Amino acid sequence: MWIFSEPLFLRVPRGDYLLFLASGVIGLGIGDTLFFKRLNRIDAGFSAIVAAMYSPSIITLSVIFLNERLTLTQIIGVLLIITAVLSTTRIKHGEKIGRRDLLWGILWGVLSTAATAIGVVMIKPTLEQTPLLWAIEIRLLGGLVSLAIVALFHPLGRKMFSPIFSARSWGYTVSSSFLGAYLTMFVWLAGMKFTQASIASALNQTSTIFIFLFGTLFLHEPITSRRTLAITLAVCGIFLIFFG
Repeated sequence: MWIFSEPLFLRVPRGDYLLFLASGVIGLGIGDTLFFKRLNRIDAGFSAIVAAMYSPSIITLSVIFLNERLTLTQIIGVLLIITAVLSTTRIKHGEKIGRRDLLWGILWGVLSTAATAIGVVMIKPTLEQTPLLWAIEIRLLGGLVSLAIVALFHPLGRKMFSPIFSARSWGYTVSSSFLGAYLTMFVWLAGMKFTQASIASALNQTSTIFIFLFGTLFLHEPITSRRTLAITLAVCGIFLIFFG
């Protein structure tokens, strides 16, 4: 913000500060926590398919609260994405994940995408009128404060903070936080700021492809015919939503 001569605090109504702080609490404090709970239950490949619920969540909230409208093509796309998610609920013999973990993973995944969707749709109208860097700053502050309060009262709070003080984990912590949280939020909110939420969310869902591929390349997760079908349905649904 110093590089771009942006002020840390704007002279805006107090309600704007409270709105973006609440967005950080819901979208980051709650949404990201549930996202990591999902990753603890299911691997990146399954997680990417479940994450496809993000676009339908955004679209539904946009229709209700932002008066955006869906075409028939987009509705078909939403149904394809939901079908892709439902197709992952059956475990085949030989896969390294239990049905209980899969169902809990799907539940945490759906809730995390819902929290993320709520956190961004609630600020969409105000975001269009405010500087992007300031919006990110206040939103990150809301997420940071809410998680810090939880950690202070959590019985394992000291253990939660221990990786911060471990030099061995700094590489992962700093790089993933800067790339996966800060830079990602910058371009993500920029998309939300300058176009319709439903279209931006459909473009965001291309992350599903990258998670699936990187999970295979770096985590050596298996490519099964059912996963391939699910990811194909999800991607087709994403493009129908976008082109619709």
